[in-house]
Amino acid sequence: MKLITNEIFLAHETGMHPENAKRLKSLGKIPSQNIIDGTKFLSLIHTDAYIKHVHALCKKGGGNLDADTVVSAKSYDAAVSAVGATIMASGSGDFALVRPPGHHAHPAHSSGFCLFNNVAIAAEHLAKQGKKVMIFDFDGHLGDGTEKIFYNSDQVMYCSIHQFPAFPHWGSEYQIGEGKGKGFTINVPLPPGSGDDIYLNALHYILPVLKQFAPDVVAVSAGFDSHQHDLLLDLRLSATAFFKTGQTLRQNFKHIFATLEGGYNTEELPRCLNNFLAGINNEKIVYDERATDSDIHIIDEFELRMSNLLRNLSPYWKI
Repeated sequence: MKLITNEIFLAHETGMHPENAKRLKSLGKIPSQNIIDGTKFLSLIHTDAYIKHVHALCKKGGGNLDADTVVSAKSYDAAVSAVGATIMASGSGDFALVRPPGHHAHPAHSSGFCLFNNVAIAAEHLAKQGKKVMIFDFDGHLGDGTEKIFYNSDQVMYCSIHQFPAFPHWGSEYQIGEGKGKGFTINVPLPPGSGDDIYLNALHYILPVLKQFAPDVVAVSAGFDSHQHDLLLDLRLSATAFFKTGQTLRQNFKHIFATLEGGYNTEELPRCLNNFLAGINNEKIVYDERATDSDIHIIDEFELRMSNLLRNLSPYWKI
């Protein structure tokens, strides 16, 4: 898995905002790779009115799409390129190193720093080709836009491991999809304070269900804000947990691609990202950080939530 990126992603100017260009600059020089135009793919998920609204606001020089989501003159171009890079990654099995992120974006509105839903667009593009897609979202926030887009789908499974409660205030173990999509949404809500032990147990618990789905392609929403030193959440993962995530995906699934979501500590983001890539590429760990443990009362709460989740999923999968 290689990186697909471009300097255009630095042109999405957000000022003094957690989601800023320093995130990518922390990874070193950003090469100017050729990125396909993502414009024609936007309508797979987003409404024409919303696309035009984003474009018009950026053309005026920028502003706020919502209370959390800022755009500048070049943000539309960056967001369209983020879609293009993610489409490219979906074909080549690579990692789209992009911004703005996407998994909070809904068909008709922005949310949580996200303009267009990169991973959802790529997943829908693959689904239109008859592929079964599993979206695995390990960002510390639930990708509520992605989840709700595919909440009624049995062709695209959405699985998220995230802190709960936290923004976007959705994603409990009782929310498992609707209609023909019931059982194809898997929320693994981690209590605040969860460390590596809980996170890796969560992976162990849900992996059999993900493998039963037998996806043709695994799309990864790769967010690193669950690291213990990140700014926006209260999870306590080490950088090593992301290496093990990459390993687990590589060992259990064949066709995988990824796109960047969150991760706001610019010192830790390179370590976490490079560890994930090393794990998925079957390479030596880059930054071996000591594993973290969780307090017993947090473990007890997690076990209760997992018991509820597996019971809720048991009518649809062999648990």
